[in-house]
Amino acid sequence: MFNSTKEPENKYEKRREIVFLLFAGLFIGTLAMLNILGISRLIDLSFKIGSITFPLRVFVGVLPYPITFLCTDFISEFYGKKRASNVVWIGFILNLWVVFILWIGGILPPVPQIESLSALPSDDPNYIFYQIRHYTFSTTFASMVAYLTAQFVDVHVFHYLKKRTAGKKLWIRNNGSTLTSQLIDSLAVVLITFTFTTAIKVPDSYSVTEFLLILIFSNYLFKFAAALLDTIPFYLGVKFLKKYLDLDPVSEFNISPDKK
Repeated sequence: MFNSTKEPENKYEKRREIVFLLFAGLFIGTLAMLNILGISRLIDLSFKIGSITFPLRVFVGVLPYPITFLCTDFISEFYGKKRASNVVWIGFILNLWVVFILWIGGILPPVPQIESLSALPSDDPNYIFYQIRHYTFSTTFASMVAYLTAQFVDVHVFHYLKKRTAGKKLWIRNNGSTLTSQLIDSLAVVLITFTFTTAIKVPDSYSVTEFLLILIFSNYLFKFAAALLDTIPFYLGVKFLKKYLDLDPVSEFNISPDKK
């Protein structure tokens, strides 16, 4: 006989798993996209205030990156630190998978006999693949180190702030964790990429230090603005999901409202 008393529980369990898969899938899909796009294009978003020009240059791979932190914040809020950390590790494994496919795709025949990427004609059908392969390989180490460090910092700071605020003040843990982790990410990815690869080309009009500072500042400023903007969808999302999933993030993780 059908037991109607179990229907609400099953309904909410299904919703929780679907929403988790949605955030995890968006996180992993975005990560794959940004790793492939990477430094394939440097975008100039410089702007003027009065007579002063503020240089703002970001690589195209940075554009979707902030959404990964929003995803881990949602997962941390509703599913806990362990599941958020698991998603981060899965994302790391995905990085290795992307690199493996690019590597094996480049060694299978026919392989163009070229000494360097620049020697391959731009109208060659293999040109785009080998260009993406070159850029991805050039930045993989920096990307992995920065990614793991920043994402785990984000998860740990998020839960630290959640406990310190007794589950209140969403904006503090959302912005505090993201802004801290993205500063680490911006520093790591630019400095490691420049130090260990030839992927970052310094224009003649800039010194090395000046250009690296511009890249770090630009990356962080973009992520800083994105982090502040995602506070609104985070608030709205938490308010909606608390009812939709029938989960109270405070009670779910045994955080006492009176805890200082």
